[in-house]
Amino acid sequence: MTAAAARRQSFAVVAEFGSAAELYHAAERVRDAGYRFWDVHSPFPIHGMNKAMGLGKSPLGYIIFCGGLTGFLTAVGLEFIPSSILYPLIVHGKPVDFFTVPAFFPIMFELTILFSAFTAFFGVFILNRLPRLHHPLFDYLPFRRVTNDAFFLVIESGDPKYSETGTRDFLQGLGSKEVKVIYAND
Repeated sequence: MTAAAARRQSFAVVAEFGSAAELYHAAERVRDAGYRFWDVHSPFPIHGMNKAMGLGKSPLGYIIFCGGLTGFLTAVGLEFIPSSILYPLIVHGKPVDFFTVPAFFPIMFELTILFSAFTAFFGVFILNRLPRLHHPLFDYLPFRRVTNDAFFLVIESGDPKYSETGTRDFLQGLGSKEVKVIYAND
């Protein structure tokens, strides 16, 4: 190994599998081995892959709920505080308390939807660590086939169980077609 090769920082170990079934079973084995920072890539969704990877429910639903609740409470505050507390104006005997809610429904609904939509949009970006203008996997030429006919499993170097040789040997033992170490600064 040359001095330049020794200084390279590994990003991940990539294993290519021949079919979706092989990738599914490999994902189960990687999950059972205790790896935490890894992912699978395939040209189409594989039924049951979330369970095979040991993924739980996404927190995005809770985040969107909080955004919608914030929008609703903002609408309530913007409508009730001025019309019921600061400037209560009684016109033709119309109420200025809780009974004015029917007139406020459209604004409450719209702000709830608006805040939920913005929260969903930005939540997806933040949870997926986007925007990311370059990813080291894009430099690995066989990975370009992932949208066509290839199935890949990637274990990142940030994983606590990661060791360049140990992880490579583990993935080779899963029956992969090819295993390659990807370097971050190639």
